[in-house]
Amino acid sequence: MDSFTNWKNREEIAESMIPMIGKLHRERDVTVLVHSRSLVNKSVVSILKTHRFARQIAGEELSVTETLPFLQALTTLDLGPSQIDIGMLAALYKSDDRGLSVEEFTTEAVAGALGDNKIERREPRDVVLYGFGRIGRLVARLLIEKAGSGNGLRLRAIVVRKAAGQDLVKRASLLRRDSIHGQFQGTITVDEANSTILANGNEIKVIYSDDPTSVDYTAYGINNAILIDNTGKWRDREGLSKHLRPGIDKVVLTAPGKGDVPNIVHGVNHDMIKPDEQILSCASCTTNAIVPPLKAMADEYGVLSGHVETVHSFTNDQNLLDNYHKADRRGRSAPLNMVITETGAASAVAKALPGLKAKITGSSIRVPVPDVSIAILNLRLGRETTREEVLDYLRNVSLTSPLKRQIDFTTAPDAVSSDFIGSRHASIVDAGPTKVEGDNAILYLWYDNEFGYSCQVIRVVQYVSGVEYPTFPAPAV
Repeated sequence: MDSFTNWKNREEIAESMIPMIGKLHRERDVTVLVHSRSLVNKSVVSILKTHRFARQIAGEELSVTETLPFLQALTTLDLGPSQIDIGMLAALYKSDDRGLSVEEFTTEAVAGALGDNKIERREPRDVVLYGFGRIGRLVARLLIEKAGSGNGLRLRAIVVRKAAGQDLVKRASLLRRDSIHGQFQGTITVDEANSTILANGNEIKVIYSDDPTSVDYTAYGINNAILIDNTGKWRDREGLSKHLRPGIDKVVLTAPGKGDVPNIVHGVNHDMIKPDEQILSCASCTTNAIVPPLKAMADEYGVLSGHVETVHSFTNDQNLLDNYHKADRRGRSAPLNMVITETGAASAVAKALPGLKAKITGSSIRVPVPDVSIAILNLRLGRETTREEVLDYLRNVSLTSPLKRQIDFTTAPDAVSSDFIGSRHASIVDAGPTKVEGDNAILYLWYDNEFGYSCQVIRVVQYVSGVEYPTFPAPAV
């Protein structure tokens, strides 16, 4: 078969997969993955590219001809809500020598989502966004995308301060189009009379308020909701407690918490959240980027000390042109300068990894790019190792460990920051510049400080709401 005919054949197979993937998602709350990458709402070409990406981390390309039989097997099963990685199913089946059929192997691998083991669908959990800036709008996109059958998280309202002019229309327009992350995948209409944005069938009430204590959410039919504060205005327990109004059960902050507010990095310490905890923080984007690989390295090699240098894209906190700013240097023009500043990520490590006794220091340089940052993690390890061993270990962590949704891995020799816009991982290990000499290791970790972080926020919210569905095959511990 010539290469063009082979491509058209794979296009046809990918096209046949789309309705199966969609039906599993809509009717059973099953998300189909390939090496931790969702195939839900993906185009034919996107499905093929996702399969091809497997060669970067698994060492060889994965074909849709290999994964299709497992997807077909899934459609015959009475599955409960779950995430199922057909890439991992195909890889494990190759190494299984018991002579099982694809159907028998698949049924065994996803047994935890079948019969008495499966999670029963719960009532939808209301979510409110307080603030609608960069992170707020990306979190909104993710909530709408993940609505599935409607039995998981449901975005019910956003709370903002009323601005002059066509406030509702302009906010809907910012949700619809984004200069970095592209067009919203779907349709958005505005009902000004009822102060509502309708996005892919989701009715989102826009509540105008500049005081959290003035809102009664039950008046809008919102109950037992999780409120996500995207403003960063309040960071301690006293301030965030203002959100605990009628209709609100828990508050999640998308910035580092202060005082006794738990700082949560999903994949690392989310299972330490107490069931009755009403206020928690998702820490910072940089903390989420460095803590998972730091934990992975500490688990395998031990970490005695370390320093993280973040080269961070500029943010709305900085000025476009030189002007007054309360912080040193941040008043200087963000698009024209590299700006040395501070990061609290290093000190936040202690909250997320209390068992790590190593001293971690940190600093940051803001640079003139609008999104995607890189953290350079310089570690003194507890034992000597080699570059090859570290890279093999981190590649396996990204493929099969409980941290595979947090840590990605790339060997692309020409990769640059813009290539990682839209990454759903907390950080991506770049194999190329990795340096290891004896007990010293230097890791280069890319991260989409907007979208990757927003995905981590959603994972925390799913966990505390009870709709974080199990993944199959189960990650290796």
